[in-house]
Amino acid sequence: MIVQEEFLKKLRSAFDLNIYEVKIWTALLSRGLATAGELSDISNVPRSRSYDVLESLEKKGFVIMKLGKPIKYIAVQPQEIVKRVKRSIQINADDQIKSYDNIKDSSLFNELELLYKQGIEFVESTDLSGAIRGRDAIYNHMESMMEQAEKSIVIVTTEEGFIRKVANFSETFKRIKANNVKIRIAAPLNKDSKKLLKDIKDYAEVKTISNMNARFIIIDGKDILFMINNDKEVHESYDVGIWVNTPFFASALENLFNISWKRLETIKAE
Repeated sequence: MIVQEEFLKKLRSAFDLNIYEVKIWTALLSRGLATAGELSDISNVPRSRSYDVLESLEKKGFVIMKLGKPIKYIAVQPQEIVKRVKRSIQINADDQIKSYDNIKDSSLFNELELLYKQGIEFVESTDLSGAIRGRDAIYNHMESMMEQAEKSIVIVTTEEGFIRKVANFSETFKRIKANNVKIRIAAPLNKDSKKLLKDIKDYAEVKTISNMNARFIIIDGKDILFMINNDKEVHESYDVGIWVNTPFFASALENLFNISWKRLETIKAE
């Protein structure tokens, strides 16, 4: 059996297998039922390795060992393998999430917090800034900023940015609103984007703005995160956000926003 190397590479990446495992597996798929020796010959995997490779594939749920002499192996249907892999990934992810949740209540986490608080005392306020590259990283930082808000969140964004934020932060807005944090969003909206208001109407006040093309967020009049590119002109991987902790400028910008906010049209969910 001849299997193209590119195909094997894709399988290795998709199913997290080593080269011997993927060769033995594809060989068995092509036969349905075979001995370790037969699979070794078909796949060009050394016979001395074929047994431990098959044992590994059996543990992962890719093959079934058929009792008898000689021992043969049965291929599992690919659709069933995908289900098993997804289930395994989900279980591992749940376990990891639980372990990190447990860390938050441990002495280890308390020591990390203490180290951070001690270290931050030596940082000048002007040093609390940075450039964040890539929209995923920007949104991760944005969510962290919002989670730390105590009083207010101001968001000015584009229509596309509004759609993304509703998709990414609806649950975040809900949690933040429960802490009595005021959330205001200004964006140029059309008929289609206005339909999304129903997803956040209980958590954020939204007004339409037509004479400004900007992307920034202000937290408690202290922190600003602003994007330097037009999101219509930059790929999300190359988007750049600048975060600055600057109560002096942030409060001034928020005051200007408040003046404009009074003049904007309130949008209600349809």
